[in-house]
Amino acid sequence: MKEFTFKAVLIGLFLAIILGAANVYLGLKAGMTVAATFPAAVIAMAVLRLFKGNILEENIARTTGAVGEALAAGAIFTIPAFVLSGVWDDFDYIKSTLLMLVGGVLGTLFIVVLRKTMVEDETLPFPESKACAEIVKAGQGGQSGAKNVFAALGLAAFLELFKNENGLRLIKDSVSGFVQFGASKMRLLNSDGILLETVNRFGDKIKSEFAYRGGMLLQSPASSPAFVGVGYIIGHKLAFITFSGGVFGWTFLMPLVLLLMGDQISPFAPDHGWIDVAKAAYSSTVKPVAVGGMLVGAFYTLFKMRKNLINGIARGMQDIKKAGSGKESRSRVDKDIPFGTVLISIGVLIFCMVILYQTFSHNWGSALLAALVMGVAGFVFAAVAGYLVGIIGSSSNPISGLTLSTLLIAAVLMVLVGMKGDPGVAAVLAVASVVCCVAGVAGDMIQDLKVGYLLGGTPWRMQLGVILGVVAASLVLILPIMLLHRANGIGSDVLPAPQAGLMAMMSKGIVGGEMAWPLVISGMFFSIALILIGSPSPMLIAVGMYLPFNTTFAIFVGGLFKFIVDKMAEKRIKTEKDKEQLENTGLLLASGLVAGEALTGILLAALVVSHIDLKKLLGIAESFDGFWWLGILVFLILGYILIRIPLKSLKTG
Repeated sequence: MKEFTFKAVLIGLFLAIILGAANVYLGLKAGMTVAATFPAAVIAMAVLRLFKGNILEENIARTTGAVGEALAAGAIFTIPAFVLSGVWDDFDYIKSTLLMLVGGVLGTLFIVVLRKTMVEDETLPFPESKACAEIVKAGQGGQSGAKNVFAALGLAAFLELFKNENGLRLIKDSVSGFVQFGASKMRLLNSDGILLETVNRFGDKIKSEFAYRGGMLLQSPASSPAFVGVGYIIGHKLAFITFSGGVFGWTFLMPLVLLLMGDQISPFAPDHGWIDVAKAAYSSTVKPVAVGGMLVGAFYTLFKMRKNLINGIARGMQDIKKAGSGKESRSRVDKDIPFGTVLISIGVLIFCMVILYQTFSHNWGSALLAALVMGVAGFVFAAVAGYLVGIIGSSSNPISGLTLSTLLIAAVLMVLVGMKGDPGVAAVLAVASVVCCVAGVAGDMIQDLKVGYLLGGTPWRMQLGVILGVVAASLVLILPIMLLHRANGIGSDVLPAPQAGLMAMMSKGIVGGEMAWPLVISGMFFSIALILIGSPSPMLIAVGMYLPFNTTFAIFVGGLFKFIVDKMAEKRIKTEKDKEQLENTGLLLASGLVAGEALTGILLAALVVSHIDLKKLLGIAESFDGFWWLGILVFLILGYILIRIPLKSLKTG
């Protein structure tokens, strides 16, 4: 049976670029990415069916295509930090591409060493791999579900054209309003109830009586198919947790900031408006608190997984010995890229990274140290990511937490060897970028190798396909990042990029000595308090605080739709097959919504960079901001699609 064919590889490369670009958009806007294994499998099946492709060709196309999303996750969590930290004025195409390329290829090579033991370990359930294999098998019988993906993709693209600020802007994305409170008086009284008084340097008596006027910024959910799709995919529990962070930040902390800083910020309101002033105050006060929360949340996530982390590291060390001493298998389904080739390639890449890191740090000693940290941390976290994916699936791969650990280690070492300022920050971020790509690609690849194992695929051909996918995606993925940055500005409300903001702040705080430490520390203690009371996912709560409120609100709506579907389907589900049918239909629809909006958003950003104004071409006033009632219509349409169609599939599936 044919397997590594030109059409399979070509389709895979196309999917790697498209799905990677879609996740770049989503990650910068929502701080999350969506695992591409399922949509890649469905799209590959649909396209190959037109060319009479077989299941092994689909396996190659899916494996090659899914790696684009994993590489995108590694890229958007770290590379924008170079700009956010001020190290770069704009993105460097060559350096960014090389960081992604080396990270992706190293992640692949590390997993080649670890594949056999992990894939064949019966104690690792690989839940998403088994689910994907079942989708592929069902697709061989004609039940691909591709029409759901493409229909949702087309709808989301159409809506985004009329909603995006770079498009026609007939649909108002979100409605904002500012409610100003009346004057509030505060007095400082001693234990006897007497007002405290003092005398200033001019001899005037001052009473401890103050008047404050605060307010609250209110926002509707963003009418975004992508955000609603994300909320549906992650489920109501995680969506609600994320939204709770937004509620805490925007409706509790923000009013406190406006109340206490009213005298300082109110003079700016007449010229800029309270909405913009409130958002600016939020960015400078609440976001650092959220960064502290994310920092503790990331390490707490790793702490909860400590047994699996230790097992993953130990497993990786054992696999190196087995791979080095074991005889090469003659079986097609058990044949990897030769071990010697893998080791030589890893050595060459680490040597090349010494040269690349020198261009960041301008110091050969620190460059060598950075490359060693990258190599050791990369392998350890590739093993950890692979092991965790085997237990919980790639959708829950904690790559931001793993990367943050690397960043802190690298930052401390750079300080110890005397690296300071922008060169030190750049070196730290360069190490973190490669390791983040390593962890992302390693987790995705082991998941796809397990699918291939279940379907009878050839490991070395799949590994070669992943390397080709990494090369193609790394050459292209920085382009949508650059387009989106030039059109909207990474770090703005439109593209908040929370993980990259965290990496930038931590690297500058440790190496550059620039950080609002009191606010960050308060956020750390807030996250510790959440841990002590047993709160679910402090990390997600902190991410919700960092994101714009209309973003987390839209994710909440998507989670609410999923909750409604689950409740309505409880009595209709009779078998496990019914449950899988419901889940797969909803997942594919939501994935299509994410991809459709993301790809259209990137295309519209490209038009802006090319100085093509669609509004001007069609005679729409530049000041026109869209109809708010069309935003309500968008939610009604999305609700019908994400609730009605999955439930209907139970009758026809």
